[in-house]
Amino acid sequence: MALPKRKKSKSKRDKRRTHQKLSAPNLSTCPECGEAKLPHHACPSCGYYKKRKVVETEE
Repeated sequence: MALPKRKKSKSKRDKRRTHQKLSAPNLSTCPECGEAKLPHHACPSCGYYKKRKVVETEE
């Protein structure tokens, strides 16, 4: 089995890991109620998607 000849420095290791971070989800506002929601999803607070009621919600 192949082994590395030299130890990778902490700097090299950390540079490789810079792209492994999590990003915050993109949120948009619901045109009906103004709450934050995920794009291309029904609004969890009012149940509207593309100006149509698709999910029954209790108020």
